[in-house]
Amino acid sequence: MDITPVIEANAQVIRSYAPGWFNVAGTVYEQAIAVFPDKTELWRVGRGEQGFSIGDFGIFQGRGIDILLVGCGSGGVFLPDLRRKLKANGISADFMDTGAACRTYNVLMAEGRRVAAALIPLLRAG
Repeated sequence: MDITPVIEANAQVIRSYAPGWFNVAGTVYEQAIAVFPDKTELWRVGRGEQGFSIGDFGIFQGRGIDILLVGCGSGGVFLPDLRRKLKANGISADFMDTGAACRTYNVLMAEGRRVAAALIPLLRAG
């Protein structure tokens, strides 16, 4: 029995990541990105002193996703108030470190789930 998932040729698979960049489907991005199974877009996210705001997630509304994985850099964050606001706006989000978000996105996307990833690059050393 073959249990290997079938992934479409144009699927946005996160191939690799390192401090300061992501490789998604062969394209390198050096900033925050929004990854959907069919396309990757630049994600203009504030992340000022107050952290994320509900406005940062407008790009994900109306996309028909079941789960949004938010990669917050090298450390996960717990933002219950923001999660509630996102849920009220139709977005179910899980916040975690960027590496975990990349790996989880690939697994869920390969399973055919309606998933998206909002990814903040890891910080470069120095």
